[in-house]
Amino acid sequence: MKPLLKFEGITKSFSGNIANNNIDLEIYKGEIHALIGENGAGKSTLMNILYGLIQPDAGRIYLNGKVLRLNSPNVAIRNGIGMVFQHFMLIPSLTVCENIVLGMEPKKGIFIDQKKAIKDVKKISQQFGLNIDVTEKVENLNVGIQQKVEIIKTLYRGAEIIVLDEPTAILTLQETEELFKTLKSLTAEGKTIILITHKLREVMAISDRITVLQQGKVKGNVLVGDTNEAALAKMMVGREVILKVDKDPLTPGCEKCKVENIVCKKNAEVNAIDDICLTLKEGHILGLAGVEGNGQTELFEVLSGLEKADKGKVLINEQENQIDIFNLPAHKIRKYPIAIVHEDRHKRGLILDYSVAENLILGRHRNKQFSKWGFIRKKNIEKYADEMIKKYDIRVSSREQKARNLSGGNQQKVIIARELDFNPEILLISQPTRGVDIGSIEFIHKKIIENREQMKAILLISAELSEIMSLSDTIGVLYGGKIIEYIPSVEATEEKLGLLMTGAHHVKAVKEEFNHE
Repeated sequence: MKPLLKFEGITKSFSGNIANNNIDLEIYKGEIHALIGENGAGKSTLMNILYGLIQPDAGRIYLNGKVLRLNSPNVAIRNGIGMVFQHFMLIPSLTVCENIVLGMEPKKGIFIDQKKAIKDVKKISQQFGLNIDVTEKVENLNVGIQQKVEIIKTLYRGAEIIVLDEPTAILTLQETEELFKTLKSLTAEGKTIILITHKLREVMAISDRITVLQQGKVKGNVLVGDTNEAALAKMMVGREVILKVDKDPLTPGCEKCKVENIVCKKNAEVNAIDDICLTLKEGHILGLAGVEGNGQTELFEVLSGLEKADKGKVLINEQENQIDIFNLPAHKIRKYPIAIVHEDRHKRGLILDYSVAENLILGRHRNKQFSKWGFIRKKNIEKYADEMIKKYDIRVSSREQKARNLSGGNQQKVIIARELDFNPEILLISQPTRGVDIGSIEFIHKKIIENREQMKAILLISAELSEIMSLSDTIGVLYGGKIIEYIPSVEATEEKLGLLMTGAHHVKAVKEEFNHE
């Protein structure tokens, strides 16, 4: 069988750093082809070349045996290539239909033909089993439905090849299963899917063939039936990777932090955080699971001093004293032995145009170790940075490299190093491995477990159920700004957590109340 799409000798460099190094790759019609690799392996660069966003330095791309010159996304779209980005390109205030036809609206004279637009979008959505209310505004849709809108948008433009970049990054288990059904229905209709992801279990569940990139080169190309997660991980990283988190049973110690009755209003009628209570104990990881938008971001920002709540208490025990840090500003909370790893490393965790060395001391730059009489102690900072780079395996060209130019995994290691190395007693960690490759995930998980064994009190918030289940001792489920249930991790299943996260308990309670009446 001849390939539908062929990459031949694709090479691309940025400022002397080779992102794609003589890549050869074949994609066949009607398959789901997974493209995997560590951060910085060249996956996104290769797909951005396919979509016309950047131009290769060398090499060719063939479609049905003919050379493609993809100098813009418009050219890619005209050739039947569509791309669904990890961060959706939708306008919240517009309807589903308006988003899908935007820029390609059917006309009736000089006016947009609304009836035809709705008819055409409905026809496509029904053809591929993507039934959506096309008149609903996007701002009212959950992320799973928004992703379907993005897929329909590519189909409306005639896509035969659809590239999806980390499509399950913010989906629940149920939404992921629904997406997989959609992808299977698309390939059944002759569409071809290229999947960029780092989730090996999902790769094994949905793909037909897998290509592994390592340091810009093709490391391997395998049929899904001829491999397994461990073999793929080794191919990606170049060594054996421990995929399972091992943690010994620990008896929790004393309370280190107690959160009481936190309320934070979203607006006049709705609470983003609704009377949340939780306790963090020594040697214990409390994991919070929930679909994004159910209060976890607001809770974390209240605890870290970035957001003010309307009422509540945040009590920490330090040297036999109980201190209420509720609504203290972030810079005052930093004075206490609390490590904070924010979910958005670019917005909250790093100053991207600062060097690695500078980012490693952020928030502690006034410490005597790093400054004296208002002057920076440069040699001390350089020595400390070199020690952290080695200790936390941060892959950099030098300590002076800008954080902006690091891979996602190495950016996260800078934050983990800065927050954990000063020996905190309480760890507040949100989305620690979001957008991070498998080697970095293994490393970060190991560091979290090490801190648990050192009897640190840990709060972990993650959208990855497997991460929550493997790291946590107890799991709290967030829904509608409340913690609706606590479950020992040994009793938790993805199915049970997924149902709680999507409000199944609420539907059941309403039905029981209705039947009782």
